[in-house]
Amino acid sequence: MSSGTSGKPSSVATDLILQKVLAGMPPSQPTGTGESPAKIVGRVSAEISRSERWEHLKCRIGAFRDNYVISPGLYAFGEPGIDDDVLVSANYKLSFDALRRDLGGRNFWILVLDTKGINVWCAAGKGTFGTGELVTRIAEARLDGVVNHRRLILPQLGAVGVNAAEVRRRTGFRVRFGPVLASDIPAYVNAGYKKTKEMSIVRFSMLDRLVLTSMEINPAMKKYPLFAAGVLVLFGLQREGILFASAWNGGLPFLLLGLVAIVAGALITPVLLPFIPFRSFAIKGLLAGFIAVFLASLTPVIADSQDDVLLRVVTFLLFPAASSYIALQFTGSSTYTGMSGVKKELKIGMPLFIGTAAVSLLLLIIFKLSEWGII
Repeated sequence: MSSGTSGKPSSVATDLILQKVLAGMPPSQPTGTGESPAKIVGRVSAEISRSERWEHLKCRIGAFRDNYVISPGLYAFGEPGIDDDVLVSANYKLSFDALRRDLGGRNFWILVLDTKGINVWCAAGKGTFGTGELVTRIAEARLDGVVNHRRLILPQLGAVGVNAAEVRRRTGFRVRFGPVLASDIPAYVNAGYKKTKEMSIVRFSMLDRLVLTSMEINPAMKKYPLFAAGVLVLFGLQREGILFASAWNGGLPFLLLGLVAIVAGALITPVLLPFIPFRSFAIKGLLAGFIAVFLASLTPVIADSQDDVLLRVVTFLLFPAASSYIALQFTGSSTYTGMSGVKKELKIGMPLFIGTAAVSLLLLIIFKLSEWGII
């Protein structure tokens, strides 16, 4: 096979390594002075198969979002040789596939870090896309036996987790932080590893946010049946036992309001994120939830069944707070905030969420006792 570049033993060298890997033998990269050991996991291409696309869809709706990984290590993309660049990625398969999809027609080595199935930006904040892991993977792949240069191209969003000077001191490899988008990598390399202003801008469009909402809606909907069961039992509980008519008639408004809270927190807040006032995700979700609950409360099915003041108080206390809590979860999918901001919001918000739930439950118990004529 030929690499398409005169004098570069790219595909021949790669194939020799891969043949040994498949045969269960220790891989090695041929050099002019013998063999220096190298480890390559396998070869990948830019083609995303139909089955992989289906897996991507299932992952985005949360089917296996916490376990969609590939093996860490060194991969050959295309037919790379000893002079081709080394890109660094996370082992979250959606991230890895997005990278290889945008590199068609080029040859690269891709060094995958073990980020525990977390994307680059989040993993950098948590430390799994970090200096120590990068140094370890360089050593385990024996990268100095694969390429004759000492260049690494890392995602810009991974910069917070990697100390470039420390990596160079410990491995000899120089870290370059490339463009935000993988699709800009070929142009970045062609320009002599120089980024334009546009390559450095983090964009998070409405479409980007909309795509990610399924990853918040699905977990919330998985918990919804438990909420629904609790509501039906609470409203159905009478002196005579649990009555279906009471459960349905009394609980239906709360069941609908629960869905309204999920939509407000997991869909409306992310999609309208830049347009909702305040920086805090919790406050954004609270505002979106309050407006959504207010509009829902005007509909006959809810308005006609909530003539009790306690139920109205619970309505405007519990469900906007639920929307706020759900919206706060979107910080993990957003480029709008950092780890310190998330921790601060959780520190302030969690006691308020727990307190609101406790007060709401107390008011519902008082309502039931009043309904039974006990108080």
